[in-house]
Amino acid sequence: MTATVLNRPQPADAEPDDPARESRGPLYRGLSLAAMLIGTGVLYLWNLSINGWGNSFYTAAIQAGSQSWKAWFFGSSDMANSITVDKPPASLWLPALSVRAFGLNSWSVLVPEVLMGIGSVALLYFITRRYFGHWTAIAAGAVLALTPVAALMFRFNNPEALLILLMIAACGAVLRAMEPGQTARRSTWWMVAAGAAVGFGFLTKQLEVMVIVPAMALTYLAFGPGRWLRRIVDLLAALVSLIVSAGWWVLAVELWPASSRPYIGGSQNNSILELTFGYNGLGRLNGNEHGSVGGAGAHRTAGAAAEMFGPGGPGGPGGGGWGSTGIFRMFEAAQGGQIAWLIPSAIIVGVAALVLIGKAPRTDLRRAFLVIFGLWSAIMIGVFSFMAGIFHSYYTAAIAPALAAVIAAGAAVCWGQRDKLWVRLALAAATWAAAIWGFYLLNRSPDFVPWLRYVVFVVGLIGGAMLLIARTGLLAIVAASAAILAGLLGPIAYTLDTVTTAKQGSIISAGPRVAGEFGPGMGGGKHGRGFGPGMPGMPGAPGQNPPGAAGSPAGGLLNGSTPSEEMVALLRTNADDYTWVAAAVGSNEASGYQIASGYSVMPIGGFNGTDPSPTLKAFQDDVAQGKIHYFLSGGRGGRGFGMGESGSSAAISNWVKATFPATTVDGVTLYDLTAPKN
Repeated sequence: MTATVLNRPQPADAEPDDPARESRGPLYRGLSLAAMLIGTGVLYLWNLSINGWGNSFYTAAIQAGSQSWKAWFFGSSDMANSITVDKPPASLWLPALSVRAFGLNSWSVLVPEVLMGIGSVALLYFITRRYFGHWTAIAAGAVLALTPVAALMFRFNNPEALLILLMIAACGAVLRAMEPGQTARRSTWWMVAAGAAVGFGFLTKQLEVMVIVPAMALTYLAFGPGRWLRRIVDLLAALVSLIVSAGWWVLAVELWPASSRPYIGGSQNNSILELTFGYNGLGRLNGNEHGSVGGAGAHRTAGAAAEMFGPGGPGGPGGGGWGSTGIFRMFEAAQGGQIAWLIPSAIIVGVAALVLIGKAPRTDLRRAFLVIFGLWSAIMIGVFSFMAGIFHSYYTAAIAPALAAVIAAGAAVCWGQRDKLWVRLALAAATWAAAIWGFYLLNRSPDFVPWLRYVVFVVGLIGGAMLLIARTGLLAIVAASAAILAGLLGPIAYTLDTVTTAKQGSIISAGPRVAGEFGPGMGGGKHGRGFGPGMPGMPGAPGQNPPGAAGSPAGGLLNGSTPSEEMVALLRTNADDYTWVAAAVGSNEASGYQIASGYSVMPIGGFNGTDPSPTLKAFQDDVAQGKIHYFLSGGRGGRGFGMGESGSSAAISNWVKATFPATTVDGVTLYDLTAPKN
């Protein structure tokens, strides 16, 4: 299909990219696309190894999948398949294949994420180009690439990169199904493809992908081709496709004998269905996450947060230990600089564009584009704003593609109708909103490029004023350029800080530290945020640095272990004689030992250390059979906020300490499980 804009409106609703201009300059269009994609690749690959193992929780599972096809299929944390990560495995499959092909190193783990980021930018470009033309598509791709939290996650091995790519693909397939001039069967197949993309999104991060389903269904039902019955049938076909593409793996796990597969991490009953609808499902919405940090679900979270941060900490109304909930959550300190730079402007131009398109035919694809991505943004912002369970600021990366699409398409429609005074007022208002809000966001970190906020403010105010009077010629070009600078200078600065700052651990954020943030959600770095040493109540603060705390060799709840050469040599001694060279409470604590040694380390209790895997009896049987060499202690030595041991992990730890002698190696306490006390 060519780049010709589809469903072109009548002159009264002129397309923002003129057809004659679209037919000229293919070289410039090709060069600008290449520049955007190559620039995105360079940006995301720049000093990529600074992120090390990224999230070592997932890196250990990637390593396991590169050595064991069974671990690859289930998403096991260790090669010996004792327990899985607390997500389905799709986001691990490509990096594991990369590691299998190129060996375990930071680049083989993280480059697949970069490629998915470039693919997401390219896919959003091609989708947008079909309905708005080349330059609008360039704008959408550039906004996505330069959104700080998106740049963060496209350089990191969390599930977000694949999730974003699949969500863009799903919405793009729905729009393709709505295009005129194709058979009903072809439309149905595009809807089947959309359902499949959502299904594999489920295998990436479970129910989070389902947030875009209402946007897809409502858009197709309202603006799709044909009669109501045909549209309903197509939606049912998409639903069947979704169930099949997600359900095959779920069914395999549920039918597989539990005794010959790994325990399902994050569940309390070894069930992928429980994980889906509990810890990773309704629990995220209502906060009732059994097995969450602290070992007793959400009812302990707020108390633990209060203990950590004091009365003024993050345990605000409805948010437990993850910040306050409410309509302005995306604009708060922890999230604002990640995703919210252009939200006010997107609302303004998005609504204005829909008004301009108002009298177009029901099946107008520009309207459908704005609605599907607008609803994606609105619903996801709403869910994230009011979810009472575990919430991290990097989750907002899933909003970035939809926001980029709305701001680019909305601005393009308005620009094409700028002869109307009220449209120029809308463009000016959007520019002023970006400038004022950008100034406010940058002012939260006054030591970070301190002059930039004034530039954004002044350029935005002048650009907005110019938009009121500019219709054509050089003045219009200067006004548009000023508006673009006002909207993007802040995100660009945050993104550049992000790609030049090390991001490691389970919870990371983009950009510099800002006033008013709370601990969870900070990633380390020169301007950076860090969940770890120096924060009140956290290991590493004065009087809060027990053995094994974050920053020590044993790791912690949110940080992987960093074993010394002596420890690695010890673990590798006679390693082939054991199923697991060691065991440690918590997946992060176990991860660093496994990555460094190249041999399986059992993560007792999974990520939080609260999963009942293994039981004390099962662990004792493994020890009696000589399957485990060492028990590594110390990683949960801290207090509060999930740092302790509970349930099976506590029983195992207590039994080991009472039965086997302790030795300290480079600050880590270990127990030789082959040599009990006399």
